[in-house]
Amino acid sequence: MKKLIVNNKYDNKKLINFVMDSFPNLNKNTLFKALRKKDIRVNNVRMSSDCLIHNGDEITIYIKDEFLLGKSINIDVVYEDDNILVVNKSSNLSVLENNENTTSLTSILREKYGSNIEPCHRIDRNTKGLVLFAKNKTSLEILLNKFKNKEIEKHYLAKVYGIPSKTHDILEAYLFKDSKKSLVYIYDEPKKNYSKIITEYKVLTSDKVTNSSMLEINLHTGKTHQIRAHLAHIGYPIIGDGKYGINSVNKTFGYKEQYLYSYLIKFNFKTDSGILNYLKNKEISLDISKI
Repeated sequence: MKKLIVNNKYDNKKLINFVMDSFPNLNKNTLFKALRKKDIRVNNVRMSSDCLIHNGDEITIYIKDEFLLGKSINIDVVYEDDNILVVNKSSNLSVLENNENTTSLTSILREKYGSNIEPCHRIDRNTKGLVLFAKNKTSLEILLNKFKNKEIEKHYLAKVYGIPSKTHDILEAYLFKDSKKSLVYIYDEPKKNYSKIITEYKVLTSDKVTNSSMLEINLHTGKTHQIRAHLAHIGYPIIGDGKYGINSVNKTFGYKEQYLYSYLIKFNFKTDSGILNYLKNKEISLDISKI
């Protein structure tokens, strides 16, 4: 939020001109959006359109600083065409905003691509890696249906503490989400209000010296914190995870962020995919060597 006082130069001038001159890095579409949402006030009166302003007027602008001042958040575009966008999300950034005052990956992308762009799935705020977006309504409907029918796979890389006895396993358990505590709980048997989860892992490498392993994870279900909580539940917490991990282990490894990446998306289309048929059997991935 910023407050400005109109000087004599802009007496009886347009509000938009004053704001744009005051913030040269501001995108005009962002300004018009703020007006439509009545996020700009003149003398504490909400404005929904351009108006004349006068010397001494107080202008209050409720636009996030990264848009107002041009403080850009680096967006790493991994793949893009006319219908979809795949970006490499950084940590400490939510896919969707929790409230109007929170910057999210989606809100940032909408400033560039417009309001039609929508995420097709989510990953945790502190999980890094690939997120798939649809650029239009038709693509969104197709992709959501493909996710529902298990025709799109999401694979993750996780560095865990411990060395699993099995090099490959498909785990089944039950998860309960406590929204108030922002925690999930795992139970091995069916339980009231618990949802079934399936997590598949494969050991890629292991290190006996550090007692750690690199796992590839294939999610068969996609619940909040599923990978982190499920791996911790079987005794292999993700290194750097401050919520489900072990703090002393995290300090030993010097990891301040959880080592969990969404690194691969597979389009295993088995049925007609309309305008997205060209994605059949396509894989989009991060370069593992750079993770």
